[in-house]
Amino acid sequence: MNKNFIFLNEVDSTNNYANQLVVTKAADEGTVVLAQFQKAGKGQKGNSWESEAGKNLLASFILRPVFLNAADQFYISKIISLSIAEILPSKTKDITIKWPNDIYAGNRKIAGILIENSVLGQNIETAIAGIGLNLNQEIFVSGAPNPVSLKQLTGKNYEIQQFADDLFVVIEKWYGKLQNNKFAEIDTVYHQSLFRMKEWAHYSANGKTFEAWMIGTGQFGQLQLEHRDGKITEHFFKEVEFVI
Repeated sequence: MNKNFIFLNEVDSTNNYANQLVVTKAADEGTVVLAQFQKAGKGQKGNSWESEAGKNLLASFILRPVFLNAADQFYISKIISLSIAEILPSKTKDITIKWPNDIYAGNRKIAGILIENSVLGQNIETAIAGIGLNLNQEIFVSGAPNPVSLKQLTGKNYEIQQFADDLFVVIEKWYGKLQNNKFAEIDTVYHQSLFRMKEWAHYSANGKTFEAWMIGTGQFGQLQLEHRDGKITEHFFKEVEFVI
């Protein structure tokens, strides 16, 4: 990819800005939109993303995975979450991916991802990977249940630009694996990295709490759970919640 960073002091959302670049054909693959502050940062399913100005990594990466079948688009989510999970263990411990693509430090959320794909025919035309990584923020006021920053965990300040540079390199590596059809390798590492993978844990669905054993994910990203009675169920995002 041709690395091209665009720096913004303030924007409604880096994903919205990146999308406009895509629509107007003003961005090559590898363009990264970085912002100091988002007025309307977006999370999954319409949720907002809280970030104090100038404290955290707020970025959107533009990819053009035209080689990827639309049915396999969850692999974009996998490689982005794997990339963030790869750069954090050198800074702190207990880094995992909470399905589908939140990044956790222990039982607390340190990063979130919003993937927005556009499809042309049977293939992905463009993918915008929005990333919010809590680096230096010390106080969270939005009411989100369990946020944490790297500074809260380590007591150190971190350089946002350096994190963006490091992350680009790792994303490029995992993206290359995707281009070279390394699906099995991606699946293996993703499943190994999942929060509560292959351990009995409590989940909630349809107003009921149950205990299950996470066994993996399906082609379209659905979470596969095995219950105490041996029954296996599959759940798409927002159909099931972790009880933490």
